[in-house]
Amino acid sequence: METPALLERCFALRAQGTGVRTEVRAGLVTFLTMSYIIFVQPAVLSQAGMDFGAVMGATCISSALAIFVMGLFANYPIALAPGMGENFFFAYGVVLGMGVSWQIALGAVFLSGVAFLLLSIFRLREMVIEAVPPGLQHAIAGAIGLFIAFIGLQQAGLVTGNPGSLVQLGEVRQPPALLALAGLLICGTLLVRRVRGALLWGMLATALLGALAGLIEFQGLVSAPPSLAPTLFQLDVAGALALPVVTLIFLYMVLFDTVGTVIGVSAQAGFLQGGKIPRVERVLMSDAIGTTLGAVLGTSTVTSYIESNAGVAEGGRTGLANMVTGLLFLLALFFLPLVQMVGGGCVVEGGRVLYPVTAPVMILVGFMMMKSIARIDWNEASEGIPAFLTLVGMPLTYNIAHGLAFGFISYPLLKLFSGQGHQVHLLVYVLGLLLLLRYALIKG
Repeated sequence: METPALLERCFALRAQGTGVRTEVRAGLVTFLTMSYIIFVQPAVLSQAGMDFGAVMGATCISSALAIFVMGLFANYPIALAPGMGENFFFAYGVVLGMGVSWQIALGAVFLSGVAFLLLSIFRLREMVIEAVPPGLQHAIAGAIGLFIAFIGLQQAGLVTGNPGSLVQLGEVRQPPALLALAGLLICGTLLVRRVRGALLWGMLATALLGALAGLIEFQGLVSAPPSLAPTLFQLDVAGALALPVVTLIFLYMVLFDTVGTVIGVSAQAGFLQGGKIPRVERVLMSDAIGTTLGAVLGTSTVTSYIESNAGVAEGGRTGLANMVTGLLFLLALFFLPLVQMVGGGCVVEGGRVLYPVTAPVMILVGFMMMKSIARIDWNEASEGIPAFLTLVGMPLTYNIAHGLAFGFISYPLLKLFSGQGHQVHLLVYVLGLLLLLRYALIKG
């Protein structure tokens, strides 16, 4: 089949050894593997007081726009959407943990996107990346995974509070907890069997079980797209300027998420040339544009998704695959009733709300993020101790920012007092000092 001239000019399909049919299949597979975020994102951010439907709409539109930019501007099959980890820092770390309004939190996301764009334009990202030791980089990813899984266990009703021991096993015989356990088994089995879109199909199957059991009310499948009015242009940039540390953490998270994902996808697809990624500046700028657009529309940090590897494994090699993925995100706008049914919660005794359909996904995303800790040098105590403190700090303080502080304060101090201070980048010393002053001078 002859490739249409327009597609060939835009995406250079023949040069990449691919074709339209292959790219379409790759785009579909990528969407299936990452579309769980359409259900999880509004469930998470609505707990920070944001409108469920508006967040769902902002998620779909910002993802689609960022995916289109990546495909047309950088010509890579790397899809983007609001990042897992960043969304929990937004909701639980900043809004619920620090008492900051979601409007200011959106402002901080916007500023981090602008900063990321400037770092990409002026080629300063390498300096920031190289400043943070690899052990802490891997620990942070694992710690966020633990934190997400811990919240998932709570939202499943499998872990509850206890005045004496802080936490305890929940009432696992209550119907929502049993549904969450069933969902965990379904999603886990699909992952083990390497089913494409395992988390999406697992969520839908769990929702069907919940509907049959009377725990979830059927609300329909399709409707008009949700209104963006409750979140569109609601970001408070001026308020965010007073919280530079929050912006810095958002920047740090998107920077390392993006770089790690892009390298991983590029290595699998064979894009690396001499250890470098062609058009890498366009890739990073696409990510930064996605984050800023997402904040304007009303969602947390938009970043590259490692699930793009699924599309690459299907043969996707160009931005044409992204066109398919982006169009499917736009199509998802018409499925608000389904998203509300899957992402909505169940009210249990005492008025507590559980999320038995999305909770299993959160637990398994935590599992996937924990893989990074295998790359930590545990035999070197000056590397392992800060990594360990970061890992336990996030879930036990219930705050991503505090967990980061555990690592960034302990790392330079241990290196300095063990005679290895020369191994620490100046930026890490500065950040550690600022965090020490923050805890010494500011309550909470």
